Amino acid sequence: MVKKETDYAKFNEIADKIIHTEKYESMKNYIAHSDITTYEHSVLVAKSAYNYAVNHKVKCDIESLVRGALLHDYFLYDWHKNPKFTFHGFKHAKIAMKNAERDYGLNDKEKNIILSHMFPLNLFSFPKCREAWIVTMADKKSAITETMRKYKKGYKNNTERRG
Repeated sequence: MVKKETDYAKFNEIADKIIHTEKYESMKNYIAHSDITTYEHSVLVAKSAYNYAVNHKVKCDIESLVRGALLHDYFLYDWHKNPKFTFHGFKHAKIAMKNAERDYGLNDKEKNIILSHMFPLNLFSFPKCREAWIVTMADKKSAITETMRKYKKGYKNNTERRG
């Protein structure tokens, strides 16, 4: 079976309005998981969600899907260093949504995507649309992959020292 190459032209058209802004680029200063910045993580989640929706021909609002995915972790702080932000997993979606609303404006789907991306950790922020479910799943997949990368590197380094 030959895998079809995804056309990212529509993705780029939507993403370029956000990712090249000074505020969004500031996300390059904050770590999401392991050594991945929130900028890299959010772009990866958005591309993964877009890829899934396009390749599976999901009937959805592609613009809201991409915007919500890009902005799902738009909390703009380093949660690893600042003790004020304990319980980050429970709080950051609301902070990201407020920041995104202030800087980019959001529709209801985009708000739900951002607020619910931590489901089921945040049980009362339930994904209410296809777009939110797709981003939630893309976020989980990316977060696990990024976090495991750290441990794979550590395991490989430990094995090399023993060998």
